[in-house]
Formats: sequence, structure tokens, C-alpha cells
Amino acid sequence: MASSATPSTLMLSYASSSVLPLTSAPLSPSDPKYAPLTAPPPSLSTQWCCIADRENHKIGTTQGAAYTPPTKPKTGKAALPLKRDRTRSKRFLEIQKLRENKKEYDVNTAISLLKQMASTKFVESAEGHFRLNIDPKYNDQQLRATVIFAQGHWTDCEKFDEAKNAGADLVGGEDLIEQIKGGFMEFDKLIATPDMMPKVAQLGKLLGPRGLMPNPKAGTVTINLPQAIGEFKKGKVEYRADKTGIVHLSFGKADFPEEDLLVNLLAAVKSVEANKPKGARGIYWKTAHICSSMGPSIRLNIKEMLDSKLP
Repeated sequence: MASSATPSTLMLSYASSSVLPLTSAPLSPSDPKYAPLTAPPPSLSTQWCCIADRENHKIGTTQGAAYTPPTKPKTGKAALPLKRDRTRSKRFLEIQKLRENKKEYDVNTAISLLKQMASTKFVESAEGHFRLNIDPKYNDQQLRATVIFAQGHWTDCEKFDEAKNAGADLVGGEDLIEQIKGGFMEFDKLIATPDMMPKVAQLGKLLGPRGLMPNPKAGTVTINLPQAIGEFKKGKVEYRADKTGIVHLSFGKADFPEEDLLVNLLAAVKSVEANKPKGARGIYWKTAHICSSMGPSIRLNIKEMLDSKLP
């Protein structure tokens, strides 16, 4: 009991001595601490409660008196709820109203929307973006393959080959290597024969980051030049999963007929499905979107997409 009584006595003594000391000498009216009392001095416990109330009242009054200047209402793009939309163009904000956000569409409806959204002055590409349940940092979960689109290609490919009669647009040897070293990059695909690879290897730092380095897995290192050139001319496209497990590829131009875009899209989907890495576990497809180069994405219904048949 003695130990519990001591802190209480000290607490009350501290409060009374620091805030309202008890003195026997009377205060003069000129003293700022003078306060005439009509009642007997309160007890120590009453003084403590009054001091606490006085402090709370003081704090509350200070906070309540804080002035908040009126804010000007936001207008235009600044009033949009999503921060990313505040930097979009008016054209983009209008065309994204054509589709519902996060709604899953069947492939036919999605392609029709894609063509409506391609409203720029140039011909936009039709792109597919597939998020897969893989981690490419592991060797058995890497994805790199090619797909041949049946409905034509949309670029003027310039190839490095050894026989122009095989159909290549540009042919060269060491002279072409020197041109590339000097900054010549006006080509979309580089095909080489195995005997030229030791010399082409010195271009790795230039071609590697651009995805132009010849690779046997991509079919760009081969001895069968006519077949390789013919496939790329018809629309053979190489794709790979990036470090986050997403495949980005172009499957045509927005001015293609809907039937041709549908055939190319399903060919790309079947290729990604057929080349599933051995180390992939669980659900392989997470999300699938298509879009034009300058348009918003359109989410696809994965089950319906995988069940779709080529026309």
C-alpha cells in the first residue's frame, strides 16, 4: 500500500507546485497570477482536474481556430479521377470510352474494337500482349520462339544473306559488317549462315539490345537460305518473354481485314501455347490483351480465346 500511495502523492505535489503553488502570502491585484476567489481554495485533486481541463480547452481552441483557405475546384483533365488519364490526349480519352475497363471480350469483338480505336493519321500496328505464369530467370521457364502469320507481313525486311537470288533485299559479307559498325541499322531482320557467325559475333553489343542478333532458335542462323528468307518474307515473326514473363508481339496492321487479323492472332496464341516452357507450373495464361499502337488495351477472355478455332 505504501508503494502505491507514494507516486500519487508525488504526482499531485508536482502538479500543484509547478502550475499553482500553494503559498501563504496573499497576492496583490497587480500580480498577473491574482485571481479573486469567492470560494475556499480547492483541494489538490480538484486543482489537478481544473488544470487538465484548462489545458485541453486551450489546445482545442487553438486547433479549432486554424484557418483553412478555400480550394479552387479542379477542371478539365485535372479533375479526372485516374492520375494516368490526366496526361492522355483528348483522342485517347475519347476512344477508350468505346470499351469497358477490365471487361473481358471475345476475340471477334476485341478485334472489331481495335480497328475502331486506330484513329491516328498513320496506319497503326495490331499488338498482342500476353502475361504468362513463368519466371524467365530460370532456364526451364524461358520462352523464345517464332510464328508464321498466314495473312502476309507488313514490313520491308532487309536481310543479311549470301545469295540475293534467294530473295534477300540486301546481301553482304564483311563489307556489310563494317556498315553496321558505322551505324547502318535500316533493316528489320538479319539472317546469317553458320560460317559467318564468328564475324557477326563482334556486332553483339550493337545488335543484341535491338533484338537483331542472329540466333539458331529464332531461325536466323541457317544453311537453308531460301526457306528462311521465304518464311520471313511471308510473315515469320520472332517473339520472346521479357523478364516479367510478358510476351509482346505484333500480328498485323490495323487496316487489315478483321478475318486476317483474327487468323494471325489465333496463330500467335497457338504458338505461345505450343511452346510452353517445361518448367511452367500452375495456370499458364494470366492475362491477354490486344491493342493498336496508340490505343488503349482490350482484355480478352482467355478460355474463349484458347477454344477459338481458325476459320
